[in-house]
Amino acid sequence: MFGLKKKDQDELSLRQLWDRERERAMTPAERSKPELIKASRKRRIAAGAGVPVQEVNRMLAQFDQMQTMMKKMQKGGLAKMMRGMKGMLPGMR
Repeated sequence: MFGLKKKDQDELSLRQLWDRERERAMTPAERSKPELIKASRKRRIAAGAGVPVQEVNRMLAQFDQMQTMMKKMQKGGLAKMMRGMKGMLPGMR
């Protein structure tokens, strides 16, 4: 990856590996419907992936944010977002 130091690349690769392991610790039903995941399932996923429950919570929150953003973009939200940022970025009028 261009522009990243070796240490940053290693950290990014390790984080991606952990995310994959957390996904593998989930059942297909949990992957398709993350709202099914309650406290006991989070503990099981965390134990299966070898990470703390907080990391599972972080992954689920990140997934929820991405899902919300994708839905907004499907509804033409990107254009609305760019119009909303008009005054914030230099050179945009």
